Amino acid sequence: MPVRQFAFFAALLFLARSVVAQEDALAPGMAALPRSFRGFNLGMGLDELKATLAADNEFVFRGDRDVSFLPDSNQNLVDSAGRGMIKRAFFQLKDGAVFVMAFDMNTEKIDHYSVFTAFSAKYGGPLALNPRQSEWEDTATRVFIERPLTVKYIDKNVFDGIVSESRAGESSAVMQRQELLEEF
Repeated sequence: MPVRQFAFFAALLFLARSVVAQEDALAPGMAALPRSFRGFNLGMGLDELKATLAADNEFVFRGDRDVSFLPDSNQNLVDSAGRGMIKRAFFQLKDGAVFVMAFDMNTEKIDHYSVFTAFSAKYGGPLALNPRQSEWEDTATRVFIERPLTVKYIDKNVFDGIVSESRAGESSAVMQRQELLEEF
C-alpha cells in the first residue's frame, strides 16, 4: 500500500475513533443526563413513587386507583393527572422500580421550544433530531422531548433488557412455528 493511502486511512481511522470518543463523553461544561425530575427518579420503588406523587401539588394522585398491572406480571404502570404545567405523568415499573417516566406538558403554559432550548443549553445538542422528537443518550439514560410536548426519561439498561427478552421470545415463537409446519 503506498504511503499516501496508508496515511489517508490512518487519518480516517483516527477521525472515526475521535467521533466515537466524543459521542461517549459529554461536551466540556455539560452536565450528565438527568435521571430525575421534580423528585421522581429512575429506579425508585413503587411505594416511594406513590408517596412522591401524593406529596407533589402538581399532581392529582388518587392512590392505588392510578396504579395498574401490565400483561407482564412484573410490570406496573402508574398514571396521574397533573395540574398547571404538567397535564399527565406516566411511570412504568419493572420488578418494582421505575424505568420510564413520561411527563405530558401543558402547551398552553409552556412551549416545546423553551423546553428544548433549556435542555440543550444544559446537556448539549440532541443525539438525534426529527420533526417528532429530539433524543439525548448517555451510557445509562435516554431522554426524549416529543411534540407537541412530552418529556420522557428512560433507564437505558432496563429498557434494552426488555427489548432483548422480547426478541428472544419472538425467536422462540418463530422456531416453534417452523417446527410445527415441518410436521405437516
